[in-house]
Amino acid sequence: MALQQEIIAALGVKPVIDAPQEIRTSVEFLKSYLQTHPFLKSLVLGISGGQDSTLTGKLCQTAINELRDESNDASYQFIAVRLPYGVQADEQDCQDAIDFIQPDRVLKVNIKEAVLASEKALQDAGVSLSDYIRGNEKARERMKAQYSIAGMNAGVVVGTDHAAEAVTGFFTKYGDGGTDINPIFRLHKGQGKLLLKTLGCPEHLYLKHPTADLEDDRPGLQDEVALGVTYQLIDQYLEGKTIDATSAKIIEGWYLKTEHKRRPPITVFDDFWQK
Repeated sequence: MALQQEIIAALGVKPVIDAPQEIRTSVEFLKSYLQTHPFLKSLVLGISGGQDSTLTGKLCQTAINELRDESNDASYQFIAVRLPYGVQADEQDCQDAIDFIQPDRVLKVNIKEAVLASEKALQDAGVSLSDYIRGNEKARERMKAQYSIAGMNAGVVVGTDHAAEAVTGFFTKYGDGGTDINPIFRLHKGQGKLLLKTLGCPEHLYLKHPTADLEDDRPGLQDEVALGVTYQLIDQYLEGKTIDATSAKIIEGWYLKTEHKRRPPITVFDDFWQK
């Protein structure tokens, strides 16, 4: 099997989707997981104001609304968590996303002091962090906060990982990549936009340039600049289309060198890393 087809199969991407059906698939997936584990009563998700968390948040709240109606159990809830590092540059987008999602609860955890304290502890041990690694600290602190909130609310931490992110490994290991359930995993970036459009989301939330915004030295660095390839080309690749050889090589290079991110911790029974 050619690597492109192997990747498409591994990520479960469809070349063409029916948006209402995919919305229903994700909602039913979330509902089924909670129904199968009756000790779980909440979904917890960090809301950044970007496309992926806006879509995932809307799916979560829809699932919770339906679960409450169908079960007559008012204890089900969706908790949206704002996780700024100091002052968030796109604060208005975050507020607009929350207005669109209409979460049951909104919590705000400013991670800056925790990240700075962690960095100081490392400096005291003789370890100075680069700006890039400090960005990973931010991502892991955000996820740590979400797991604490979930632990106190019989919750599941929901992830925003999608196919275009998964193929490139464009997430922090044990940061935004460390979640319990990922309802949009099979969708690429353009398909996520289509779902948001179908759901009636304000356009500016899914037409904005995606950014992880983790680096202090390069604030607002666009994902496509960091990756060296556009999401449009990644989406076309994941749909099985032929793209230019240079872009295909970049995508496949990201996929191969980030395979460890998509797997549990490596054991003596694994050999993928030797290939």
